[in-house]
Amino acid sequence: MLSEYIIGGRWVESMTDDEFYTFCVENENIKFEREPDGQIVIMSPTGFNTGDRNSEIIMQLGIWNKERRLGIVSDSDTGFYLPNGAMRNPDAAWTSNDRLKSIPKAELEKFPHLVPDFIIELVSKSDYPKNLDAKMKEWINNGCRLGWLIDPFNDTVTIYSPAREPEVVKGFDQSVSGGEVLPGFELDLKELKVA
Repeated sequence: MLSEYIIGGRWVESMTDDEFYTFCVENENIKFEREPDGQIVIMSPTGFNTGDRNSEIIMQLGIWNKERRLGIVSDSDTGFYLPNGAMRNPDAAWTSNDRLKSIPKAELEKFPHLVPDFIIELVSKSDYPKNLDAKMKEWINNGCRLGWLIDPFNDTVTIYSPAREPEVVKGFDQSVSGGEVLPGFELDLKELKVA
């Protein structure tokens, strides 16, 4: 089962950021990302269980953020333009108030030119591990401070951060810490276990 389909061509690959945003709005029932070379990626929807796990992640992150008010939590429908030209929408993201200060309010109504401080990608049955690893490294290379690739089928979390090799945490009978990037945040992995 394919998790994505790529559309290329001169017209598609030469779209401006505003034209791409309009294209996404006009096709609102389809989820897109964009590659650095301008190719458009059509993303497949996730299954019910993956949606449930993702809502658990958003809930835990949202509760932590509401208590501290250090930034903004975004869900999987939020697009971000990266410095390399790609537009990505991680399954969950958190952006600090400090980073948000530099973004014009009008831009936040669209896909901002903004790299979140923290992102999560959640593995679903239709994902390819190599693609996800490359995407996580892309986030870090473009300025994300911390990324977690959560694989509930293998009970692992791969932690990505700048200037370090990815670290794999095994077992979902524990929590994983946001460290200095998300002070006091602990994601309870037990809630994400595959039954």
